[in-house]
Amino acid sequence: MTVFIASDHAGFEAKEACKLFLSDLGISVKDLGPSSFKANDDYPDYAKKLCKKVTEKTEHFGVLICGSGIGMSIAANKVPKIRAALCLDTYSAQGARTDDDANVLILRARNFDHRRYKAILKTFFQTPFSEEKRHKRRIAKLESRKR
Repeated sequence: MTVFIASDHAGFEAKEACKLFLSDLGISVKDLGPSSFKANDDYPDYAKKLCKKVTEKTEHFGVLICGSGIGMSIAANKVPKIRAALCLDTYSAQGARTDDDANVLILRARNFDHRRYKAILKTFFQTPFSEEKRHKRRIAKLESRKR
């Protein structure tokens, strides 16, 4: 599994913390930027760059971080084959993987306790997709609407 990570300006500090958490979990991380804080970074640019990488192989996953998590969610979910989930706790991270086979985890940077990231990341990346027929059917419907 390869995990790509990116953020905008608001998520830069959180991205750096998440890279350490992922490394602690034994997960290989590739940082797609930004490499330094830049106040004018725009989330659509980083979402597009990361989603392109994630769709190259089924073993690729992503983590996107912005201020609220909403901008990255909107941008990422416009890309075919991307199922991005804004997860604020382990419950939503587990459901995103089990039921929705999410391949991009979206995190919120502002007004959020960054110590919670590790548990969310661990849950997301250690939870497999259920492979249940009903969930596959629903995912197929989502994908058919993105074309």
